[in-house]
Order: sequence, then C-alpha cells, then structure tokens
Amino acid sequence: MPDYANSNALLPGAVSTEPATVPTPEAIYSCPNCEHWIAEGILACPDCGTLVYSQHLNSIGAAAARAEQEDRLVDARELWLSALPWLPEDASQADQIRQHIASLEGRQQAVDDRQAKWKKRLGPLFPLFVAAVKLKSFFFLIFKLKFLLGFLGYFALYWALFGWKFALGFIAAILVHEMGHYVAVRRRGLRADLPVLLPGLGAYVRWYSEGITMPELAAIALAGPVWGLGAAVACLGLFVWTHQPVFQALAYTGALINLVNLIPVLWFDGAQATYALNRLGRGLLLVSCVLFFGLMHEGVFLFLAAGMAWRMFTPDAPQENSVRTLTVYLALLIALGAFLYFVPDPGAIGRR
Repeated sequence: MPDYANSNALLPGAVSTEPATVPTPEAIYSCPNCEHWIAEGILACPDCGTLVYSQHLNSIGAAAARAEQEDRLVDARELWLSALPWLPEDASQADQIRQHIASLEGRQQAVDDRQAKWKKRLGPLFPLFVAAVKLKSFFFLIFKLKFLLGFLGYFALYWALFGWKFALGFIAAILVHEMGHYVAVRRRGLRADLPVLLPGLGAYVRWYSEGITMPELAAIALAGPVWGLGAAVACLGLFVWTHQPVFQALAYTGALINLVNLIPVLWFDGAQATYALNRLGRGLLLVSCVLFFGLMHEGVFLFLAAGMAWRMFTPDAPQENSVRTLTVYLALLIALGAFLYFVPDPGAIGRR
C-alpha cells in the first residue's frame, strides 16, 4: 500500500490541541508541496505523492486524539471515520485508521458491556454509583500520585536542610511559579499536566501542543517568573507584617530563583522565551544585563549576560522580534534585580 507524504499526524495516538469538530475544507486544485495543478477529486498529488488535504487530515487526527484522551470513544470513532473520504483507498494510512476504528469499537463495546453488567447488579442505585466514580476520578486528577510523591519528597528534603517553615513556604513558592505556566497553557486551550516536583532539582509542567507560535511559547515560559515574582512580593509583605525572618528568606530566595530561571540556556524559562527574540532583541537584553550588573552588583546578571551573548550566535533567532516578549523579559529583569538589591540576603539566619 502506498505511504503518502505529509501524513505523520494521522497516526493514532498523536497529542491533540484541536477542537472536537473539524469543518469541511474548501476544494484544493494545486499540490500543497510542489504546487502542480490537481484535478477535482484527486486526493494525492500524482507527481510528488503528497496528500492534497493533509492539513485537514491532521486536524481530524488531532481532534480524534483529544476525544480519545477524554474517553469520548464514540466521538473519536466518528472523527476517524470522517478522515477516510479524504484519503486514497489504497493508502497505508487509511488501512491504519480502519484498524484503529475497529479497536475503538472493541473498547467501546467493552465499556458498554461493563456498564450494562453494573446497571443490572445495582438497579436503581446505578446513578449513584456513576456519580461516585466521577467524583473519585476528579479527586484522583487533583491528587495524582506522582504529584503527591514529589510534594512529600520536596518537603522532606528542605525540612531537613532549612526547617519545616521554610520548606513549606519554599514549596508553595515553587508551585506558584509552576502554576503560572499551567494557567498560561490552559488559557490557550492546550492540555497540561499538574506540576511535577523533583526534590533537589526543581519542578516542571508537562504540556502538549501542535503548531504553537514562538511568541506564545515565550508567553508561557515567562508566565512562571511573573507568578514567581508575585509570590516573592507576597512573602515580603508577610515579612513586613509579621517580622518573621523566614518570610524574608523566602522572599529573597524566591526572587533569586526566578531571576536565575531567566538565564537563556538549557531548560530554563529564559531559553524558551529567547526563541521569540531576534538578534537585536537579544542584544538589547545583553546590554541591559551588563548595565544591571554595574548598577546592582548582582552576580547573576553576569550569567544572564553570558547566556544572552551565546544566544546572539545561535542559529535559532527569528527574523521578526516579539516586542511583548522583550518588554516582559526586560521588566522581569528590572523587577527581580531590584528586589534582590533592596531586600537583604538573610543567609541562613531565622530559617528554622
């Protein structure tokens, strides 16, 4: 069977960010790849083998994958069926979809049989059973095992090092930072998992996307430090109100960690945000970091400057600059740097 080009996203199991309904596309009369003329009704280019309606098929595949992730098997089956008329009958992708539809039908039949069995056993109590299962699933989603284990491991480690008050506040600040990413992802209609805490290493939010723009990626990356700055300000307010040294330690540490996260290397948030900045934008941030080091004498700005200098020569700089990304990045550098400059480092004093 022919394996036509530009069809990877049709394979079942792709991660979805698309809506459950996919509108019918307009007729296409030129190949999306080689731009050769195509007669009406032709589904694959005779010259290069490209699927004519590959973009529409990818949208169907994404929507069907999302329906499967949400256990809407009937909707998923209908979506996969809607893809077949847009594929040549002899395409290997069409055969894969037919096999996947058969597996979905089997899964749905198993669900229906299981539900019928419990409905027969429970009789009039069955609606209460369904409600209890949904409630259990909800709480399981909120308190996922790996999230709970990460939280306990984080708390135990920092309790042993700095005392339980600092440990609890530090975990809360880290979660606020990660929830900034989570909310930014969810606001864009994308799927995201709850934050995962890695004791001694940090934390992350795993999320899924297709076709996201670089400015959107930068906005998601910078949302963490923005929320982290808010957590540091809240801790500083608690210190002014209570005069408890632990809140001063949390405020300073939180600001420092979020500033370090802006270094544009490795897995840091700054690296993701820099993808939306062209060489001019990166150069402006490089100069700014050098100036901030001269004014504030905070060593982290030297690392920021070094990272941005390296990114000046990497081949990933776009042609267009994201002004919003540059503005938010620069504002965070100023705010977090000023925070460290005016809030004294309490060291280890008062953390227990």
